[in-house]
Amino acid sequence: MYEKDGQKYFVVDGHIHFWDGRPSNQANRYGEGFINCFYDYHRNLSPESEVWTLEEFWQQSEERILHDLFEVGYVDRAIFQPTYLTDFYVNGFNTTEQDGALAEKHPDRFIVNGSWDPRDGEAGLDRLEALTQRWNLRGVKLYTAEWKGESKGWKLTDPWSYRYLEKCEELGIRNIHVHKGPTIYPLNRDAFDVADVDDVASAFPGLNFIVEHVGLPRLEDFCWIATQEPNVYGGLAVALPFIHSRPRYFAQIIGELLYWLDENRITFASDYAIWTPKWLIEKFVDFQIPDDMLGEYAPLTVDVKKKVLGLNAAKLYDIEVPPELRLADTPADSGDAVGSAPKVPA
Repeated sequence: MYEKDGQKYFVVDGHIHFWDGRPSNQANRYGEGFINCFYDYHRNLSPESEVWTLEEFWQQSEERILHDLFEVGYVDRAIFQPTYLTDFYVNGFNTTEQDGALAEKHPDRFIVNGSWDPRDGEAGLDRLEALTQRWNLRGVKLYTAEWKGESKGWKLTDPWSYRYLEKCEELGIRNIHVHKGPTIYPLNRDAFDVADVDDVASAFPGLNFIVEHVGLPRLEDFCWIATQEPNVYGGLAVALPFIHSRPRYFAQIIGELLYWLDENRITFASDYAIWTPKWLIEKFVDFQIPDDMLGEYAPLTVDVKKKVLGLNAAKLYDIEVPPELRLADTPADSGDAVGSAPKVPA
């Protein structure tokens, strides 16, 4: 929980990792390049006081994760989002199993998400079912630009992807997190294009599609899709750190999201361990849209910030919010998606 000026904020960090990017786990130059690219994001978008050494960045200990998130980072619950990258890393970069081992020790702190890849065919469907039984999955993280052998990506609209989304419905996995944002070396930019979200969101209205990184650099495309698809959400991972390095750019991002999606479909994420939540939360609570931009964008109210920092994700994942941290009209856990009506004709 974070408290400022008499206001208390329930915090759900919707996008964290427990990765292993050490040289001993790098299978090839692509594994080295991937973690180095992550580090460049960390180094270039963080306040100077928050920059780690590359060696600190390769892998975080259990003690450091607990410290950074919960002891000083104000986080109440955190959601692991796996990224396998088994073509780049000997034991995978950040797997459900790696995340789950830590979550089992701290079940009151972490939620574990799974993953799937339609290129795994029938065997992957069986594995998804096994993962669900093992970890009680409520969400999955999809990485459409991941390399697999000769293939350098896939689309949500691929036939086998539909089979997997149908399987998610069958298994009760309703939160589909999709990386649709900036590319990471050596992955291909176009494989992260947000366009394929449109079709599956219409085809699967019972699923929630949380577009991580809000489609950057395709924010406009994302917003036009999300405004007509009430089950599409925007995750602020990667977007939020611009609050430090380019605050007016962040004001534009959050302003556009609030115009097109409204405050019920935006979720906070630190993308740990690229960034730590403490400084992001502090800056977000203090942030206001610049005066000369208020004619176009709505102000950031305390209630909006409370929804973004935790209450929206709590609804998606049925997390019970203590009564003193809820808004006046917010139940403990509604369990329902909280979409809004389109602001422009579909």
